[in-house]
Amino acid sequence: MAGATASKAAGHSRLDSLTGLRFWAALAVVLYHLSRQAGQLPWISDVTWYGRSGVTFFFVLSGFVLAWTYDGKTVPTAVFLWRRFARIWPLLAVSTVVSVAVWRALGTDFSLRGAVATLALVNAWVPESSYLVGGNPAAWSLSDEAWFYLLFPALLALPLMRSPRGRGAVAVVVCVASLGVWLGGALLTDPLLRVWALDYFPPTRTLQFVLGVAAGLAVKRGWRPAGGMPFAVGAVLVWHLALIPWSRAVPDSLWYSPYSASQLLSAPIFAMLVAAAAAADVEGRRTTLAGPVMVRLGQWSFAWYLFHEIVLRALAGRFGKPVGQLETAGFWGATLVLSLALAAIAYHGVEHPLERLLRRRGPGGASRSRPVDGGGRGPGEHRPGEHTLSTSPGQAIQKKSVQ
Repeated sequence: MAGATASKAAGHSRLDSLTGLRFWAALAVVLYHLSRQAGQLPWISDVTWYGRSGVTFFFVLSGFVLAWTYDGKTVPTAVFLWRRFARIWPLLAVSTVVSVAVWRALGTDFSLRGAVATLALVNAWVPESSYLVGGNPAAWSLSDEAWFYLLFPALLALPLMRSPRGRGAVAVVVCVASLGVWLGGALLTDPLLRVWALDYFPPTRTLQFVLGVAAGLAVKRGWRPAGGMPFAVGAVLVWHLALIPWSRAVPDSLWYSPYSASQLLSAPIFAMLVAAAAAADVEGRRTTLAGPVMVRLGQWSFAWYLFHEIVLRALAGRFGKPVGQLETAGFWGATLVLSLALAAIAYHGVEHPLERLLRRRGPGGASRSRPVDGGGRGPGEHRPGEHTLSTSPGQAIQKKSVQ
C-alpha cells in the first residue's frame, strides 16, 4: 500500500530539476568539443576533457523519465513510438540539412550515405566514421535512442522491474556488465572498432538506459538515494576530477584510458544524481535547477546539442582555429553564444511546434491529453491523463503497483 501511495504522489509531481540538469549535461558536451576542436582553456578543459560523458547522462535520464511517465498507464505501442518520432526526428532532419549545407559551403566532402543513415536513425549500427559523422556528427546518439524506444515496452513489462529486489538486481547486473564491457575493450586491437563497440554501439549503451528505467521506477515507488543532492553532485565532481590525472597518465588511444571509461562507468553516478534531483522535486524541496531560467535552458538543450558542433565547425572553417588563449577564449565565447541563440530559435521555431503538429496528426492525436514524456521538451512539463504503454497496438500491459 505504501508503494502505491508513493507512486500516486510521485505521478503528480513536476520534475523541473531534471530539465535544469539537461542544460549542464549539454554544456559538458559542448565544452568537450570546444576543448578538442578549438583549443584548450586552463581548468575548464581539464574538467571537461571527457565531457562527452554528458551523453551517458542523457541516456540514463531518458530511461528514468520514460519509466516515470509511462509506468502504470496504458498507451498503444504505435502511439508511444509516434510520440518519440515526433519528439526527435523533426529537429534531427533540420540539423542534418544545416550540417550538410555547412560542409558544402566550406567545400568539405561529406558522406551522402552517412546523411541518409542519420535520417533513418541507424547510423550508430555501422562501425564506419562516414556513417557516424556523415550527417550531423552529434546525431549518432539518436540512433541509440531509437533503439531504446523499441525496447522500452518489453523492458517495462519485465517481472524483475516490479519489485525492489528485482530492480536492485537489474542495477547490479547493469553496473557489473558495464565494467565488463569496458574491460572487454582490451580484446579489440583496432582502436576505431573499439571506440565504436564501446561508445556508439546501441546494445552497449542500452545498459545505461536500463539503469535509468530501474531508477525511475524505484524513485516513483518511494526509494530515495542516500545523501541526496549534495552527495550526488559531489560524486559527479569527484569522478570528473579523478579523470584528470588518469588522462595525463594514459593516452586516449589505449583501451584502459579514461576515454571509454568516463562514459561506461559514469552511469551509476548519473543515475544517483537524476534520482536525487527527482526526489527533491517530489518532496517539494526546490533546487536552483528548477528555477525558470534553468528550465528554459534545459528546454533548449536538445537543440543546443544538435547544433553546437555545426556552429563550431562553421566558425573554424571561416576564421580558422584560434591561436593563443585570448583568441581561444573569444572563439569559445562566440561559439557558446551563437549556438545557444540558434538553439533557442530552433526550439521555438522548429522543435516545439513541429512536435505538437505531428502529435496531433499521428496515432492517438485525437486525445486531448498528451503529456510530455521522457527525453521530451522537459521532464518537468508533466500533464495528467496519460494512457499507457502496450507491447503491441491495442494490447495493454497490465501492471500492478508493488513496492
